[in-house]
Amino acid sequence: MSQYKIEAGTGQHIGDRQEQQDRAALFAAPHAPGYMLAVVADGMGGKSGGALAAEQVIRTAKQLFDEFYPGNDVRVLLENIVSEAHTVIKLSGVSAEKEPHSTVVALVITPAQEAIWAHVGDSRLYRFNGPNFSFKTKDHSYVEKLVDEGKLAPEEAKYHKLSNILINVLGSGTTAPYVTIGQYSPLKANDNFLLCSDGLWHYFDDAELSAAVAANSPRQASELLIRKARERSDGRGDNCTFAIVKLVEPPAEVKSYTVQKMRRAV
Repeated sequence: MSQYKIEAGTGQHIGDRQEQQDRAALFAAPHAPGYMLAVVADGMGGKSGGALAAEQVIRTAKQLFDEFYPGNDVRVLLENIVSEAHTVIKLSGVSAEKEPHSTVVALVITPAQEAIWAHVGDSRLYRFNGPNFSFKTKDHSYVEKLVDEGKLAPEEAKYHKLSNILINVLGSGTTAPYVTIGQYSPLKANDNFLLCSDGLWHYFDDAELSAAVAANSPRQASELLIRKARERSDGRGDNCTFAIVKLVEPPAEVKSYTVQKMRRAV
């Protein structure tokens, strides 16, 4: 019997922007039973450009996951999603005379009780153990670089005037993106994951996010997080997009048979 079952969902709100430039999706692999993929992309690049960039990330992720088979390397899959989406976004920007970019964070859950993820930019993955915060990815941003160099305190980074400047994105015409990959195993019931754009994580601390995800179904948590993000944004909120993946205790087996006394054979 499986040690856990997967509950997952996505949430999204346009915030106070004129256009929704984020995308989120959940996929099953048609040729690899037991594998699932969650993706969040935060597009940038002016009217429609950012939305097209984020949409390209989702399309590329689906296309490559549809071609994924058991035994293939998940890390290579994630690297290929980033590489191919970057190339197409860059080319589409040239043809449209725009500069579309996108971040991405993607998570694969495997039947071998592994979680493998990759990210580019400042879209984050959080891992929680029940209501307890365990891990989050490190942003590819200018302020995070200042923190690493000891020039800025971590608590100052979120509200720094240059906090929205990224040093690693998909679609750049000058620099190829680098991919940060992480892994966690063995997975067990009550391991929870949150993938989100900065339009969500900016308004919460780690403990708030872990508590909201642990105490609610993905849909209930989505409604709660969006409501709180809207309250805290004070009319200046960015697009808010995320995916929640929860590993929960499987339901107890229910006996579906009856035992009757055998009749004596003659």
